[in-house]
Amino acid sequence: MKRYGSIIGVKPEKLEEYKKLHVAVWPEVLAKIKECNIRNYSIYYKDGMLYSYYEYIGDNYEKDMQKMAADPTTQEWWKLTDPCQQPVENRAPGEWWAAMEEVFHMD
Repeated sequence: MKRYGSIIGVKPEKLEEYKKLHVAVWPEVLAKIKECNIRNYSIYYKDGMLYSYYEYIGDNYEKDMQKMAADPTTQEWWKLTDPCQQPVENRAPGEWWAAMEEVFHMD
């Protein structure tokens, strides 16, 4: 299992819409997330930023992320959520959510 943390901005005028969407995430989207070996997934908000945390239990992260990105229902979901988000300027090339480095963990 590997832990992932990432960050992205949220547009102030879209914050309530983003929260509302996540009160009722589509069951098909949740099922695809699980199918792609993601567990214990949370998104937090603070001062214009969204912080994501999840645990990956699979053995081919890139393949699972490609599988998720290819899913038509997930693509429709992203059409609703992506306009709410504002990627950070210092993200790596190709990133939407910027990966964060884990510096501490305790079980």
